Amino acid sequence: MSLRDQFTAQMKLSMKAGDSARTSTLRMIMAKLKDTDIAARPKGIDKVADEDILSMLRGMVKSRHESVALYRQGHRPELAAKEEAEIAVIEAFLPQQMDTAATEQAVADAVVETGATSIKDMGKVMASLRARHAAALDMAKAGPLVKAKLSG
Repeated sequence: MSLRDQFTAQMKLSMKAGDSARTSTLRMIMAKLKDTDIAARPKGIDKVADEDILSMLRGMVKSRHESVALYRQGHRPELAAKEEAEIAVIEAFLPQQMDTAATEQAVADAVVETGATSIKDMGKVMASLRARHAAALDMAKAGPLVKAKLSG
């Protein structure tokens, strides 16, 4: 089942269950997906692929994490809780992220595989990580690990 079909099926279930918060988040996801599809039309793409949808979902989660931090700074716990609930719904559609040990192992493997020896080779290592583990690896966490591995 494609992600688009999952969104629709989950929307129907949440509407039947009367879960307005989940329904609202799913509607937001579907609206963002429609915007993404429209943005891809000039490239000759009618509907974006699942990989692009996953990237879109990761962006939505990232922006919500930033909002949570700002709401906490502004002493607005009710708004932070709402954003965290949205994060939980969105993350349910994302593949499981690698834990720290698996991320460190993937970085070490990529360094060996690419033959990287200095910080100048960081781009090659990151490209290798992205090619192999794009769905399950948080590149923002992998970057500093790669830098540390190549620096010393």
